[in-house]
Amino acid sequence: MSDATSPAALEALRSCAFDVEGRVFGASNATLRCTLETGTAIVYKPQRGERPLWDFPEGTLTGREIACFEIDRILGFGLIPPTVWRDDGPAGAGMIQIWVAEDDEARLVDVVPPDEVPRGWLTVLRASDGLGNPLMLVHADDGRLQQMAVLDAVSNNGDRKGGHVITDVLGGVWGVDHGVTLSVEPKLRTVLWGWAEQSIAPESLSALETLDERLADGLPEVERWLNRGEVRALRGRVAELLRTGRLPSPSSDWPAIPWPVF
Repeated sequence: MSDATSPAALEALRSCAFDVEGRVFGASNATLRCTLETGTAIVYKPQRGERPLWDFPEGTLTGREIACFEIDRILGFGLIPPTVWRDDGPAGAGMIQIWVAEDDEARLVDVVPPDEVPRGWLTVLRASDGLGNPLMLVHADDGRLQQMAVLDAVSNNGDRKGGHVITDVLGGVWGVDHGVTLSVEPKLRTVLWGWAEQSIAPESLSALETLDERLADGLPEVERWLNRGEVRALRGRVAELLRTGRLPSPSSDWPAIPWPVF
């Protein structure tokens, strides 16, 4: 992915023609696998393919994906694949994003029996399967995942499933599917609760300070996709993380873990 995140690659994402190869089944909204004329594989989500949600303004989910990418860029985490808006997609306006080829053998979030939890991993949830066998939702104690947990707290991510955490074939870690984010109402649902109430790493706090300063000056590349209330709520979440210096805990007011987990 290193070449795919270069400025030249980002410009190609904004300007190159692309062809649809097929649809990604199982996605809640229309999600199409495509290829740029450069040969780069991408994901295309046309705005008109969004499924309406009662708690989000209609037609805003694709824009929220771009807003999250811009927030991630300002934080300097580099966790979201390059994502841009295109007016000229074959199924209409929408977002396109670099496709990440996943290494299925390098999963950093998993559901396993208690005696198969990898050494050093953090436990999120203890449960059982349909036959009553105990299972545990766990994730790696990995600094990149903690950055993702910070990003999710900032963006108020309502859908951080295990399948939305991808490790690529080179060992890079990526977060995808950020449409259900940046709401005014608290909605944080994630599989990355292993650091709940723990201190945020100093480098992440420094990144949050930078984001806070940039938001105070105005961020049109983010604000374009949000209403005023959502921008105020975003600034409030950043300020709260800086005030406490800790990652949040699950709330009892709404489901804290998305379903299905993967």
